[in-house]
Amino acid sequence: MNLSSAIRSVLAALIVSCGLSTASLADGGTITLTIYKAGWIIGGSGGGGVLIFHGRAYPLSTGGLDYGLVFGGSKTVLRGRVSNIVQPSDVAGVYGAAGAGLAVGRGARAIVLTNQKGAVLELSGQQVGLMANADLSGLAITLK
Repeated sequence: MNLSSAIRSVLAALIVSCGLSTASLADGGTITLTIYKAGWIIGGSGGGGVLIFHGRAYPLSTGGLDYGLVFGGSKTVLRGRVSNIVQPSDVAGVYGAAGAGLAVGRGARAIVLTNQKGAVLELSGQQVGLMANADLSGLAITLK
């Protein structure tokens, strides 16, 4: 029995050290997204952007759905930081948010989003257009 518990202890230590080494390798970059949004009750969004990671530019595309009180149309340009990624493909995924807002003309936006891979986007920027919303929304980002 002592031998099997020693083997289990060694295996547990290896698993923990592998997990910690992957987390310690997590890195970050900068991201810019341009999102066009329009809707009436149900809305949609689409656009694109670029991820700068380790000095290389990776083109992105975005798309999403909104459901709730959605009215109008807008263009939002967001810039910021992405963290907790190991490779550029970690940015790809679905980001969900619940929110409310009103933009008439120009307005400021700031948001923090996380996807299923743990990538964290901290974004801020300008929204232009006429948009009123109190909704649940999802944004999908893919590498082109």
